[in-house]
Amino acid sequence: QVQLVESGGGLVQAGGSLRLSCAASGRTFGTYIAGWFRQAPGKERECVAAISWRGLNTYYSDSQKGRFTISRDNAKNTVYLQMNSLKPDDTAVYYCALAPFSSGFPPRESEYNYWGQGTQVTVSA
Repeated sequence: QVQLVESGGGLVQAGGSLRLSCAASGRTFGTYIAGWFRQAPGKERECVAAISWRGLNTYYSDSQKGRFTISRDNAKNTVYLQMNSLKPDDTAVYYCALAPFSSGFPPRESEYNYWGQGTQVTVSA
């Protein structure tokens, strides 16, 4: 069993930056693909970034390319999401999730089997 705890969310002005962290319990973190998702009020949850289990491959949704960077430190059981040039449209609850390394890349949302509780990111205009 793996538990995920996100941190680093908060209130930031447009154009600002935040760095989200997701700490995982368990010894098998390094065998999972990690992803960051977000869900804004009234909208479907979407994957914003994913990183392969060794960190060699990354995926970004089109609206985040060039602004967000996903990374991981398997020695610390942690995955990060650096968010720059934030916009009000980035306001959402951000979740990290893990999918087995055998999943496709990027994994379908249904392939993620561990989820964090989420952290709120609010970007003011």
